[in-house]
Amino acid sequence: MSENPIDMRDGLAVSARELLARAAAAELRAYKGLMVAVDDFFLPEEARLDEHSRAGLAALLRGLVETVEGEIREHAVRLLTGRSETLLVAKLIEPGNSVLARLWNSGLLRDGELMGELIARVRQEMLGAALPMSAPDDPERPSLINRFVQHPDRVVAASAMAVLIAESRRRGSPEVGQFQTELPAELHHRLVWWTAAALRERVVDASESLDRVLCDAAQRSLAAYDEGDRLEAAAMRFAAAIDAQPDELPAMLVESLGDRRIVLFIALLGHGMGVPYELARDLVLDPAADRLWLALRALDIGREGVAQVGYALSEADPRRDLEKFADTLDTIAAIAPAEARAALAPLKLDPDYRAALIALQRGGAK
Repeated sequence: MSENPIDMRDGLAVSARELLARAAAAELRAYKGLMVAVDDFFLPEEARLDEHSRAGLAALLRGLVETVEGEIREHAVRLLTGRSETLLVAKLIEPGNSVLARLWNSGLLRDGELMGELIARVRQEMLGAALPMSAPDDPERPSLINRFVQHPDRVVAASAMAVLIAESRRRGSPEVGQFQTELPAELHHRLVWWTAAALRERVVDASESLDRVLCDAAQRSLAAYDEGDRLEAAAMRFAAAIDAQPDELPAMLVESLGDRRIVLFIALLGHGMGVPYELARDLVLDPAADRLWLALRALDIGREGVAQVGYALSEADPRRDLEKFADTLDTIAAIAPAEARAALAPLKLDPDYRAALIALQRGGAK
């Protein structure tokens, strides 16, 4: 009889069970992968993100998570170091599972509001970058926003400068420490707490001390965040400060597109309509653009102004049909401003009320 206390047959049985379990998991994985591929295949083209958009979205998401992670980790390490918690410091800074990967695999990043904001931001930036550059009639004349920086009204000048500062900050890079999330406050709040939880999970034997430190670090990040610093918020304040009159607005809208400042165009449109920035952005990013044409007519933008806006957006967005727009331009221009305002009146209802109405429609039949 062997003196070896290890039962090889039992060892083979355990290995066999593990192998079968792994095979079953692989089969399930393959099925889920197939279903994802099937869903993707049947997506209508207008709903599918192109590769450029996907790459931009992935880069933006990585930058957001890594920025928040860096802020929380840095402050947590500082607090732990001050308390001589060297072991926890070492565990918190040692390489481990990626916070981004953990949030991705958890499904938290599938949050509809978060992804809706990020996709809109990516598409907005792509649209702005692709707008045709319009040469001014006077080459010596400064751009629209730069002219207002020199405005004698200090409120107007300060709001214009705030837009330039926000633009510079938006172009910042995580690698040089200039990147900021610039999310709506509620979405920033969610991301901060998700990130703190993912950092905590990386430390296997986490203690109450670590929990308190991560909470303090998250609270500090939230306290330091100002939603009003966002580029979109600065642009809306600028639009409110100049309060473009009906005879001024058409030229400003066209010039903002010529300057490739899509955020400023959206802000001017939103202020003119009396709706939030996000709603005006939805109208501008929609390639069908039916609501946008109505909005321009509601603001009494004439045929020439509508044509200039439509041409610029069609040139910048391959999803738009320039020929179809040209064919409908006369029809758009014939819509009376009062009729357009009446058609768009529901957009000015309370956002929560509108969201409730949409939620009921999504729920199906009565």
